[in-house]
Amino acid sequence: MIVFGWAVFLASRSLGQGLLLTLEEHIAHFLGTRGATTTMGNSCICRDDSGTDDSVDTQQQQAENSAVPTADTRSQPRDPVRPPRRGRGPHEPRRKKQNVDGLVLDTLAVIRTLVDNDQEPPYSMITLHEMAETDEGWLDVVQSLIRVIPLEDPLGPAVITLLLDECPLPTKDALQKLTEILNLNGEVACQDSGHPAKHRNTSAVLGCLAEKLAGPASIGLLSPGILEYLLQCLKLQSHPTVMLFALIALEKFAQTSENKLTISESSISDRLVTLESWANDPDYLKRQVGFCAQWSLDNLFLKEGRQLTYEKVNLSSIRAMLNSNDVSEYLKISPHGLEARCDASSFESVRCTFCVDAGVWYYEVTVVTSGVMQIGWATRDSKFLNHEGYGIGDDEYSCAYDGCRQLIWYNARSKPHIHPCWKEGDTVGFLLDLNEKQMIFFLNGNQLPPEKQVFSSTISGFFAAASFMSYQQCEFNFGAKPFKYPPSMKFSTFNDYAFLTAEEKIILPRHRRLALLKQVSIRENCCSLCCDEVADTQLKPCGHSDLCMDCALQLETCPLCRKEIVSRIRQISHIS
Repeated sequence: MIVFGWAVFLASRSLGQGLLLTLEEHIAHFLGTRGATTTMGNSCICRDDSGTDDSVDTQQQQAENSAVPTADTRSQPRDPVRPPRRGRGPHEPRRKKQNVDGLVLDTLAVIRTLVDNDQEPPYSMITLHEMAETDEGWLDVVQSLIRVIPLEDPLGPAVITLLLDECPLPTKDALQKLTEILNLNGEVACQDSGHPAKHRNTSAVLGCLAEKLAGPASIGLLSPGILEYLLQCLKLQSHPTVMLFALIALEKFAQTSENKLTISESSISDRLVTLESWANDPDYLKRQVGFCAQWSLDNLFLKEGRQLTYEKVNLSSIRAMLNSNDVSEYLKISPHGLEARCDASSFESVRCTFCVDAGVWYYEVTVVTSGVMQIGWATRDSKFLNHEGYGIGDDEYSCAYDGCRQLIWYNARSKPHIHPCWKEGDTVGFLLDLNEKQMIFFLNGNQLPPEKQVFSSTISGFFAAASFMSYQQCEFNFGAKPFKYPPSMKFSTFNDYAFLTAEEKIILPRHRRLALLKQVSIRENCCSLCCDEVADTQLKPCGHSDLCMDCALQLETCPLCRKEIVSRIRQISHIS
C-alpha cells in the first residue's frame, strides 16, 4: 500500500510548486513546464506542450558544474531513503544525467524496504520525478528504465509502471522524440535476442504509456513500427518474458477502440491460439503467457470459430471460487474462477464467494509470480479501495501474508516474518481457527506463529482474499483438489460446504457482460450503486441523494464528490 502514499506526496508537491509559479513568474525560467500526476492513466490525456522550454543555457550550466569540485559518486554509497528536498533553488543546477541509472536502481532496491505508510517516499524516486518535469529529463528517465532494470528482479516491471505512472505526463513532442529514439520495428525485435531485458522493459514502458494516455495520444503512439515490434515479440523464438509484456502492452493499447481494431486486423488471434496452450504449462513464466493469451482471446481479440473458454470449462467439482462480481474490471480472473492476475497500475483485490463464521478452515495458494501480493483473510467490513491502495491487511478487519517483502500485514502496519522470500511454484497455506481466534500462515508446510490481532476488531464473517501489485498472479485451491501441505489439525474446506448454482459459477468475458448490461432495465429512481433499491438517502453535508440507505451505510465518502459523510438522512417522500 505504501506506493500509493507516494502518489499523494508527489501530487501535493507538484501543486505547491504550481502555486509558486503563480506567485513568482520568474521562477518558471528555472523550473520549466509542470505536469499533473494520475493514479489510473487510462483516464488521462497527453498534456499540451506549452511551447516553453528550459531557458538555462546548457553550455553555461555545464561550465558552472565543472567549476564546482565534486566527489566521485561511485566511491560513496547512495542514500536512497534520504529525506526529499523541498525543491531546487533558482541558482541550483539541475541534477546530472549520469545519475539517472543509479537513481532507478536505487528505487528498485529500496522499494522492498518501504513497509510503513508514514515513511517518506524514497529520495531516488523524488529526484527522478523532478528530472521528468522537462521533456529532456523525462526521456532520460524512460531510456534508463529500459536500459538498467534487470530481467531477474520480480519487481522490475512494477517499478517501471510505478515510476512512469507518477511522473508528469509527457508532451506530444516528448512522445514523438521517444518513438524516434527507440525506432522500433520488427527487425529491432529480432536484435539482441540474447539480452531479453531490453525488450521486456521496452514493452513494459509502452504498456504503461498506453494505459496512461487516452484517445488520440494512444492512437498516435501505436505507430506501424511499434505494432510490428510488439507482434514480432510474440513469436515463439522470443523469450517468454518478452512475449508476456508485449502481449500486455497490446492489451493496454486495445483499451482505445481504434487501436483495438488495428491490432485485431493484424491477425493477432492466430498467434494467441498457439500461446493459449501454455496456460497449464509447468514453467510458470510460460503459464503467465498462456493465461494472458487465453484472457485476450476471450475478452479482446476474438477469433471467429473459437469457443470461448467459459463455455467449455468443467466446473462440476468447484463449489467455491473467486468472486468476479465485486472486483474491478482491471483484475483478470480465469474461467474456472480459481486463478487471478493483475496487470494494471492499481492495487487490485479479490475475495472468495464463501464466508465463514465459526470452525477451522484452510486453503492454499500456488505462487505463480514472486512479486508483491498480500494474501490472507478479510471480512465484510474490509476496504477494497484499489486506487487508494487499500488491500488485504490494510485495515483492522483483515490480515495478510506478504512473501515477497517477508511481512505480515494488519491495519496497514507490517511486521517481518521468518520465512524466506517466496518463489514461483511455492505453496502458501492459510489456516483460520475461529475457535481459538487465530490465523496461521504456512510456506511449503512450514508454519509461522499464530496471528491474533484482527480478532480485536471482528470475530466472524471471514473470506479468503488477496491483493495484487502490478504483473502478479496466483492460483487458489479451496479444496476442489487435494492440498499439497494439509495441516495436522482437523479442518474444513470451503469446497465441502459452499454451494454455487451453475449460473453463479459462470465468469463471463467482458463483451458478454456488457451485452447483458445493455438489456437490463433500470428504474429511474434506483440507487446508483446497487441499481436495485430506491435512492432514498441523502448524504450530509454534501447533499447528494442518489443512493439507498444500505449502500450509503457502507461508504465513508461520497462517491460523487469524495467529501466525508457525516450523516445519512432517509428521505421518506422518495419512497414509492
